[in-house]
Amino acid sequence: MTALIASEPTQARADILAIIESNPKLQPTTKAQYRKAITNYLATGHSPADAQALANYAANLPKSSRAFLKAAVRLWGENVALKAKAGATPETVAAVQATVYRIEALNEAIQVEATKGQKAHTWLTQSEVKRLLDSCNVNTTQGQRDKVILGLLVGAGLRREELVNLAFEDVVTLPLGDKFRTALNVRGKGAKDRVVPINDKLAAALDAWGTLVGHSGYIARSMTKGGGMGESISAIGIFEIVRSAGAAIGKPRLAPHDLRRTYAQLGYEAGIPITQISKLLGHANVATTQRYLNLDLDLATTVSDFIPF
Repeated sequence: MTALIASEPTQARADILAIIESNPKLQPTTKAQYRKAITNYLATGHSPADAQALANYAANLPKSSRAFLKAAVRLWGENVALKAKAGATPETVAAVQATVYRIEALNEAIQVEATKGQKAHTWLTQSEVKRLLDSCNVNTTQGQRDKVILGLLVGAGLRREELVNLAFEDVVTLPLGDKFRTALNVRGKGAKDRVVPINDKLAAALDAWGTLVGHSGYIARSMTKGGGMGESISAIGIFEIVRSAGAAIGKPRLAPHDLRRTYAQLGYEAGIPITQISKLLGHANVATTQRYLNLDLDLATTVSDFIPF
């Protein structure tokens, strides 16, 4: 039973990486962060089963790196605990319980403080969204691609990874009275599927892009400097497209998630129920959606307006 948790760093690394890779609920970019975090820790020569070493190492990490390390160790610990329980016999119950206690100690060794209070986020207005999309030169292949990518982020509220994995086969038409509405079958976090309707103009842009690339395979594609087109694009590639378009409208720090928040905010301002927005975003609960919206901060009137500078 002790052998389950007392893995040598080399074997532990192989075990943890296998567990991370086989987890269907993790997005590729998240897996990469978990791999990096656990690999860096194990490079120190310590075991993931050493709670004190974990605590000392994690204490000097940035908050995000600490969170990724904690999550990777937690996945490994859950796997070890499951194996221990599965192999339990009346004679080994005490040893199994001791293993579970050690796993719980490992989970508590890395402290990650929850974010408190409110943080200023970026939301675009409708006119800014129009300027963002108009910044794409649709007379070029790259411009057409960029407009579709930006449109799906801000017009469907997709996460980067969701857009990376979205294929033309995921675009469907659904009956709406005597008409049809284009919608996307999206595979979200935790392998949860959802349907996201899109407006006719975005659907037309998507169809035009499909005509150009053959209406098959991934929608978002990489492009070389010479104009060659790849079969897919990375989440980092999408991030760079958003940054470039943001810079064109005076927002050089614009990020893909800001477009997702904008989708939620503009929908809320237009009167779409927050419960529906939550469902369209693929959130597990409305409380998460509320954090996306500019609900509590009154930007029209604030305390500072009454301070006699």
